[in-house]
Amino acid sequence: MTEDILEPDMPIIDPHHHLWDLRPLIPAFPEPRHDFIDAIAGAAYYTFDELHSDTHSGHNIIGTVFMECGAFYDANRGDAMKPVGEVEFVNGVAAQGASGLYGDCRPCAAIIGHADLTLGEAVNPVIEALVAAGNGRFKGIRHAGAWDADAEVLGPPFHAPEGLYGSDAFRAGFAAYAEHGLTFDAWLLEPQLGDVLELARAFPDQQIVLDHCGTPLNIASYRGKLDERFDTWRASINAIGQCPNVAVKLGGLAMAFCGMPEDGPAAGHGSEKLAKMWQPYIETCIEAFGTDRAMFESNYPVDRWGASYPVLWNAFKRLAQGYSAEEKRALFAGNAARIYDIEHILPAA
Repeated sequence: MTEDILEPDMPIIDPHHHLWDLRPLIPAFPEPRHDFIDAIAGAAYYTFDELHSDTHSGHNIIGTVFMECGAFYDANRGDAMKPVGEVEFVNGVAAQGASGLYGDCRPCAAIIGHADLTLGEAVNPVIEALVAAGNGRFKGIRHAGAWDADAEVLGPPFHAPEGLYGSDAFRAGFAAYAEHGLTFDAWLLEPQLGDVLELARAFPDQQIVLDHCGTPLNIASYRGKLDERFDTWRASINAIGQCPNVAVKLGGLAMAFCGMPEDGPAAGHGSEKLAKMWQPYIETCIEAFGTDRAMFESNYPVDRWGASYPVLWNAFKRLAQGYSAEEKRALFAGNAARIYDIEHILPAA
């Protein structure tokens, strides 16, 4: 599916993408494979060149935020420190882009790594090592809490324990982490949204970013239940939106988990169809959080399941047509720049 690029000059900071090499891992997953594994199998290798190709496919991507994904961990470090290797790798990608040899886009201008917050106060040296590895680009962590009683929802790659965000060990680590003044990305599933609400209320001074519109589900035992569960999802989003320390990422809906569309990977739907499909979720999130606490995201290459990179951003631009130029600037670049502390890459208004 190819389309003319809408509003091609609009500056965009893509606040959520991954880099990885999953080629050694994909064959280990048994057939029939989970939809998520099928979704990423087509992009099992995604590093600088692949990201550069996507971010230079028509839209004016001025910078990106890398999101941890368990890639390039350092096998020579102890378990707690292994994630430092991921930040070291991504900082090299960022340095490559910052050379200016590949254009004006600044990939991985902000880096979100991982640290195990169940370590309690022992997480502090890990955070210090991550900060050092990022060379000024490290801005926070994500410790995913996605869990469901139906093991088929998430499949084999994810193993967060039930109720992670409310556990004593996690809360002790979160309290220690909160002293560092960094961001925290939360990924969990729609039935778990109460967990992030309680976390946000318990730590009102900690900046939290809720990933992927709270991940509504249309997979496994939830397939076909999006309409049935929409009001429950909306009530949770509205409640979280009342917490001023939480922002939301507008995207992730093309993941196999969300199933919008159900037929992937890369089924070739146009941006008009995708925008109509995503509209109830995007509009609800913006109404709940406001245009100053929401940001469009690609979640690439995971969202390649449902949309090519240029079509995905076209769909977002269609969804934002009714907003002012100032509001669009916030939703597509300004909020990400402020929350992830990379305002230096923004062009003058």
